[in-house]
Amino acid sequence: MDLPSPLAWLVDEAGASPGPERFLAELGRRLLAEGLPLSGGALTLSVPHPIIARRTWLWRAETGAVIEALAFAATPQSEAGREWLAGLGPVWETRIGPAQDDQASDGPLLGWAGVANRAGDSAFGPAAISLLREVARFAAAPLAALAAREARAALLEAYLGRRSAARVQAGALARGTGETIRAALLCADLRDFTALSEVTEPHQMITALDAYFDRVAGAVHAFGGEVLKFIGDGVLAIFPVTAASGGAIEGDREACEAALRAIAASRAGMVHLDQVRQAQGLAPLPFGAALHFGEILWGNIGAADRLDFTAIGPAVNLVSRLEGLCKPLGRTVLVSGAVAANTATPLMPLGEHSLRGIADPCTVFTLGED
Repeated sequence: MDLPSPLAWLVDEAGASPGPERFLAELGRRLLAEGLPLSGGALTLSVPHPIIARRTWLWRAETGAVIEALAFAATPQSEAGREWLAGLGPVWETRIGPAQDDQASDGPLLGWAGVANRAGDSAFGPAAISLLREVARFAAAPLAALAAREARAALLEAYLGRRSAARVQAGALARGTGETIRAALLCADLRDFTALSEVTEPHQMITALDAYFDRVAGAVHAFGGEVLKFIGDGVLAIFPVTAASGGAIEGDREACEAALRAIAASRAGMVHLDQVRQAQGLAPLPFGAALHFGEILWGNIGAADRLDFTAIGPAVNLVSRLEGLCKPLGRTVLVSGAVAANTATPLMPLGEHSLRGIADPCTVFTLGED
């Protein structure tokens, strides 16, 4: 069967597209080559994510560029693709898949903007609309595969973090496999959490934990780090040395500086949170946090049929023990000598301290205003 180029591509190759943006750009390019007077295209997918409800990719025919727009779960439903396309010309769009006629469906939404003719009429004549309908029909299978991949990626990122999710999706699934990386580590924990939870209604306690995690994890992500796990009221995060850094020394310094900026932002966020809680007649949420730098083994650990993608090693043990020193020393933030050696940030020395289970004493610093 001799199919038009866009339909043949949808049948033979589109399912292997590396992502929705490439799918949209390549389909648009082939429709242009087929003679359709397009000025842009839009593809919207729903994703199972705690914050993001929908992702929309916007393709401009003139340049071939694709940009992304996000719709958040807490905001009113928007039609970002349709609104963007309407600024380029007449719009034709449809739902893809079995429920394409149901406008309440969360199925993929594919739309195109045409180039209006001199009389201002629609660019989509009967032949163009017929081809676009066929495109929508043939796109159902590859878009279903793409949507499933995007949904899986969103779920993994929500529970594992972006870097760890990418490793798992790449097939790093065998127990005991991993890699040794250099990273700055952040460990944070609420003070007197057990006592607070005894006198706080469970729903309120969860709300308080969420607010605390928002401040710490939000700062970690803002400065390029990744939360590896939440352990009760504790947080373990890493700031890996990246290959893009200009050499080992510069990479170590960048990771430590990022971790220091994140912990300073976390502390400022918690100060504000405590002010809000006190205005509501609630107890403050004192916390402690520690930073260390070193090598960690990052990979799969667990039972044969239940794995955890996490980090282990002496550096993880040290940062955990160092965080436990915050309360005895009366400090919110403690920084190891390994981090201090890789930063120009002014730090206050607190001397050497023995850490439980760690053979050698640790040189300890704190932030200047702590």
